[in-house]
Amino acid sequence: MKAKIFDRQFDKGVDITGSLDLSKSKRVLQEQKRVNVDFPMWMIESLDREARKLGVTRQSIIKVWLAERLEALPLTLRSNGAAQKRKGADQAANQE
Repeated sequence: MKAKIFDRQFDKGVDITGSLDLSKSKRVLQEQKRVNVDFPMWMIESLDREARKLGVTRQSIIKVWLAERLEALPLTLRSNGAAQKRKGADQAANQE
């Protein structure tokens, strides 16, 4: 499919996923690394209770809460320039 046709279909809201090769797709700045964290039992119980209320897993609620907290930090306090990379990726995505 030509790019112009692809763009027109996308702009019209047509489902274009059938035209994409998603077998090697990656989420930008979403590389994962497994970590182990020990929590006191009261935290686990509280996390499980909140997760049940929201209908999500414990892991999901931990990820969301940590992401919210980290995103609330000023850019200068975020480590390894990840915030700058993410900000740049967000700006690039908004320009497309």
